Order: sequence, then structure tokens, then C-alpha cells
Amino acid sequence: MPGLFGQDRRMSLIAVQNLAVTYGGRRVLNDVSLTLDPGEIVTIVGPNGSGKTSLFRAIIGATDAAKGNISLQPGLKIGYVPQRLHIDPTLPITVERFMRLTERVSRARCAEALVSAGVPDLLKRQMAQLSGGQFQRVLLARALINRPDVLLLDEATQGLDQPGSAAFYQQIETVCRKTGCAVLMISHELHVVMSASDRVICLNGHICCEGTPAVVASAPEYRALFGIGTGGALALYRHHHDHDHDHSHSHEAAE
Repeated sequence: MPGLFGQDRRMSLIAVQNLAVTYGGRRVLNDVSLTLDPGEIVTIVGPNGSGKTSLFRAIIGATDAAKGNISLQPGLKIGYVPQRLHIDPTLPITVERFMRLTERVSRARCAEALVSAGVPDLLKRQMAQLSGGQFQRVLLARALINRPDVLLLDEATQGLDQPGSAAFYQQIETVCRKTGCAVLMISHELHVVMSASDRVICLNGHICCEGTPAVVASAPEYRALFGIGTGGALALYRHHHDHDHDHSHSHEAAE
């Protein structure tokens, strides 16, 4: 696809071309190509074992590609929010100290990141005292602390209830709109994920289908994996992503 990986490639923050990843002799990803452009929110969905996390690991350099290539814009700063992180509940550590464990940053920068994550009052709180939703917001703040160009989120709302997940995704959209940061995220929560996405990529070892949320939700390949109606548990928004105008949303339930 010369148009996608020719002139446009220089403009993309991340460009993956014909990627293949192998684990233990088994091909877990094959012929995957995608781009992430400035300001975009792109969500990857797929069943367990579909290669979603393997794709992320390849992008950040934690997994070698068996084939294909990954291009990152020179100087690209990536913030990463993991699927889960365990902290010993008996460990006395404040949110501020946690955020500064691996980064030499000021208290002001920590406070700024917490504001961006929607939890401005947690700086002095003990990590062990946080709710699940607060904990994930702190992980988001930690990913934002160096003002990244791209946020990678690997099922960052796992374990949260539906309202908590929806609020988290709305916060991600707010961060993207205010900072211009692009977002590439993995999610299994089909009922809320579509609301914050400009594009959705359905992955099952390869890209089954991709496009706007409405296009993907109606694609036969998507429905074969996730079903339709309440089985698919989709709550679609019409999403308008434009940095020059306010976002507007109208709810459209998928029946």
C-alpha cells in the first residue's frame, strides 16, 4: 500500500508494516499493518490470544518481529499504562513517591500529571488506600508525567466496573483533546470502548477489519467474533474528533 506507507508514513507517529510475531514456533501475528497519527485515538479489540499484547510489545521493542518493520517518529515519547500492576499493600508509599520511583521529576510535574488524569487530590495519599479506579488514574498520571506524544494502554480498565471504565475512557479522550497526545489502546470492553475511538482495529492474529466504530461494529468479521445486539454489548456514540471544534456526541444504542 504505497499511499499508506509512502508519503503519509513520514507524518505518522507509529507505522507498522507487514508485522509478524512468533512465540515458541507459533505465529501469533501475521501481516499486520497499521498507523497512528497525531491526535488520533485508535482502539484494538480482539478475543483472548488474538495477539493484542504481542503487538504492543513489538511496538515498544520488548518483542522481536519475525517479519516486517515498525517505524517510530524520531524522538517519539511514549507513555505506557499496563494491564495490571501489583503493589504490596503493606508497603508505605505515597502516590508522589510512586510516581517518582523511576523518573527524576518535580512535585509540580507530578501534580500536573494527576490533574491531567482527573485525580488532582491524590498526591499525598497512600497507594494502598486507593480504589481500583484511583489506582488506574495514578498509572495514567505516571504515563503522562513526561508529556508523551503517544499513550499506549493495555486493557487499562481491567477490573473496573462499567461506570468506572466509561469515566476512564472519557478522561483519555479529554487528555487527547487538551494535549494533542495520540492514543493506541487495547480493550475487551466493547460496551464502552467505541465511545472514545476514532478508529477501531479488530485483531485475531491478523487484522480482520478496521474503520470507524460504526463500520467495524457492522462488519461480518467483527460480528463473527463478538456477536450482535446484547451479545455484542455495544453502546455506540457518533464520535466527532476535531481539534478545531468542540466534541459533540449523540448516543446510538446498537440493537
